[in-house]
Amino acid sequence: MRRKLFTLLTVSVMTIAILTGCAKENSEISEAASVASSEEEKELTPADMKVGVCIHKFSDTYMSLFKNELEKDLIEAGFNKDNIKIVNSAVSHGYEMLQIRKLIEEGVDILIVNPVNTSMTEEVTDLAIEAGIPLIYVNREPLAAEELRWEKNNWKVTYIGCDARHAGIIQGKIITDLGMDVVDKNGDGVVQYIMIEGERNNTDAFFRTKFSVSTLEKAGWRVACLADSYGNWDKNIAEYAVNKALEEHPNAEVIFCNNDSMALGALVAVDNAGLIPGEDLYIVGADAFESALEEILNGKIAGTVFNDYVQQARLTTGAVLSYMKKQNVEHYYGCDYVKVTKENAESILDIIRDDSEDEEENVESSAN
Repeated sequence: MRRKLFTLLTVSVMTIAILTGCAKENSEISEAASVASSEEEKELTPADMKVGVCIHKFSDTYMSLFKNELEKDLIEAGFNKDNIKIVNSAVSHGYEMLQIRKLIEEGVDILIVNPVNTSMTEEVTDLAIEAGIPLIYVNREPLAAEELRWEKNNWKVTYIGCDARHAGIIQGKIITDLGMDVVDKNGDGVVQYIMIEGERNNTDAFFRTKFSVSTLEKAGWRVACLADSYGNWDKNIAEYAVNKALEEHPNAEVIFCNNDSMALGALVAVDNAGLIPGEDLYIVGADAFESALEEILNGKIAGTVFNDYVQQARLTTGAVLSYMKKQNVEHYYGCDYVKVTKENAESILDIIRDDSEDEEENVESSAN
């Protein structure tokens, strides 16, 4: 009887211990789950986020303007300056890939990439997707096939920039608005032109080149390409290319340049050749740099296209905030180009100068 009672008591004690242990374990699991749930529900704030930015080349005038504007916008939106890391890819795709891997290892919450090579962005995208980090491409548009991948897989990848086709169309219209009687200096009914492209395998360069010429053709103008060179978006390289082209083709009537840096280089080459820009031939550029706008007002450059870096920076900051809040972000956000000629160059110049003054004031106030 005693043994029976002892056995029953032992079983009861063990049962109570097990039940107590289970209750404790369940309580711990529930508490851990509650903590994990609260951590998941906790929304990041701008000050918490680490932002990694890769710029294809710091010395690129346009991207330098964009970079400064973007950093200013992010800080105004509440991001901590110490958590914004902007790196120079120095026109090297390999170096860019190393930088992106390092940014991912450092724990960035979002990547903003101005790609070195727009035909090799698949590798960049794959790195971001594998790391589970939203990716924003800016200004230099990846190929259409790459953008289709984002849509097909519903990836957190987007592009922000202007449609380069539109820039080319505007460049063409700047010339057609002058009139064939004005442009066709030798009166042969054909517009002879020199083309200075940005770089090989670049989407923007391809479309600006194609549509600037096709706009003339759609207007019923006959055209002839005298020379086509790559200026790599660089003033000095463009100057060299145009010097050479004008030596062989002094009868050129138009010089199309994919950006303003190259247009300014072309202007130096035209002066070297003893020609009068705006009279003997016409130069067009794109991006609306301050120095190019001044030459438009001087009558030496026929026109340019305003690539609004302020708008692009605002859209980029907006996309970063939307990703942070887990809101829906489209795969493409386009900006509007603006045609710039002597008639409106002053107003565009005022916009750029006002923005520059604002930046200087912000620097001074932060220094104080």
